[in-house]
Amino acid sequence: MKRFLKAGLVLALIGSGVVSQAATELVIATVNNGHMIEMQKLTPFFEKANPDIKLKWVTLEEGTLRQRVTTDIATKGGQFDVMTIGLYETPIWSKKGWLKPIATDAAYDIDDLLPAIRDGLSTDGKLYAAPFYGESSMLMYRKDLADKVGVKFSDQPTWAQVKEFADKANDPKAGVYGMCLRGKPGWGDNMAFLTTLVNTNGGQWFDMQWKPQIDTKAWKDAITFYVDMMKKDGPPGASANSFNENLALFNEGKCAAWVDATIAASFISDPKQSKVADKVAFAQAPTASTPKGANWLWSWNLAIPASSTKDDAAQKFIKWATSKEYINLVAKETGWASVPTGTRKSTYANPEFQKVAKFAAAEKKAIDSANLTDSTLPKSPYVGVQYAAIPEFQAIGVAVGQQMSAALSGKVTVDQALKTSQTAAEREMKKAGYYK
Repeated sequence: MKRFLKAGLVLALIGSGVVSQAATELVIATVNNGHMIEMQKLTPFFEKANPDIKLKWVTLEEGTLRQRVTTDIATKGGQFDVMTIGLYETPIWSKKGWLKPIATDAAYDIDDLLPAIRDGLSTDGKLYAAPFYGESSMLMYRKDLADKVGVKFSDQPTWAQVKEFADKANDPKAGVYGMCLRGKPGWGDNMAFLTTLVNTNGGQWFDMQWKPQIDTKAWKDAITFYVDMMKKDGPPGASANSFNENLALFNEGKCAAWVDATIAASFISDPKQSKVADKVAFAQAPTASTPKGANWLWSWNLAIPASSTKDDAAQKFIKWATSKEYINLVAKETGWASVPTGTRKSTYANPEFQKVAKFAAAEKKAIDSANLTDSTLPKSPYVGVQYAAIPEFQAIGVAVGQQMSAALSGKVTVDQALKTSQTAAEREMKKAGYYK
């Protein structure tokens, strides 16, 4: 009898709508950068508008994120429903059939996306990842210190001019270092910056026969310049520093100059985060023997792995997080100075954004000028500015990054680092069948 009563009660509850389906849980893998952390804080807004979806965040340091999502997608592990991936992975993975296309509609306004970013995320005219924020690289420096030492930068400075400023402004006793640059090993860490330095010195990763070009004069000039300047003007322990570490140093007033991602501009000019917010100025990334490839192009993007079984919920979340409405939400909650940039024309056209973002024009100019298909003085067979968009590059970039970091810390000479890197790159490319 009790069994029949229970069954009747369940049917009655279903009929009255009291019993509802459990919410779909979306597992999102992302990087521990400021804009992503802000996105997590805004989770309640999405969940309130979509009560049938719950968001679960897996937030990781950049290198760890890359390893985890690469392993998961290659093995069809299905651990994540939404992945934060880069401009490097998107074209490679979409061609392998590892990603689902992003289902955009008129409200999303795909034509509002910056062309350089949109093109880099599209394969055969379809968008395979939606940009959350985009960036190039540029020079960020202390205007007060430049005035003090009598250095005036043009909009497009040279590396020789930047080094002159770093030498003059370097004052370790006062806790100010002339130059902060990435030293932490990784293809997306130190090698993102160093590849642009190599490019502007006339170098490249591979020639048209896919032969590595690391043990060459252009690379030696670039890496020697970098190591010498950082040993003279850099902070202690620079070989362990990447974006977040240098951002913290700059915000504390400990860097006279820093060449890194344009996305940093919104943080270092925010008085809530930066002690020197009113003293910063911006210029394009410095050049050496050629302007080609002096500034990188990157975006962090949200994508759906082909293994995900929660396509509808994932599409809803991605469209929300990369929409104009999301940018307006961030502006409303934390101010226009905090919105994710580098993705939409409408952001740069907004007078409220222009009012607070003194870096806006320099940032957009840097992004618009970066060219994924023509970033080296000698012709190159690969797409990418600070990376080569081939699967083998990840392993090569990591191996070379370790050598460059070792050269910076004085464990090996620049010549040894380049020779070891050349050997490692040749081995990988031969193994992959690019040449015999």
